[in-house]
Amino acid sequence: QVQLVESGGGLVQPGGSLRLSCAASGSIFSIYDMGWYRQAPGKLRELVATISTGGSTNYADSVKGRFTISRDNAKHTVYLQMNSLKPEDTAVYYCHAKYTPTMRDYWGQGTQVTVSS
Repeated sequence: QVQLVESGGGLVQPGGSLRLSCAASGSIFSIYDMGWYRQAPGKLRELVATISTGGSTNYADSVKGRFTISRDNAKHTVYLQMNSLKPEDTAVYYCHAKYTPTMRDYWGQGTQVTVSS
């Protein structure tokens, strides 16, 4: 069982930056592939970025070059650094953990990111 708690969301102007954090507890963090997803009003939840247990990363085309995902296994935390934010980045951002051998996965409660002037 894994509990995920996101933080770091808020209101930011276009062009600004935010760093989201997701703290995990309840299991061995390093064995989970981690990711960030987002869901805007009226839209489906979509993948933003993932990072594997080995540190390999993957990004949605819409955020490549602007967002960076990283993980600190010692702190049981995954981060999403978001730069050059755009209004279309406005969404609830969710942290996701997946244990690939069994495909068991977990979600955080979400944190709101609003990009507006």
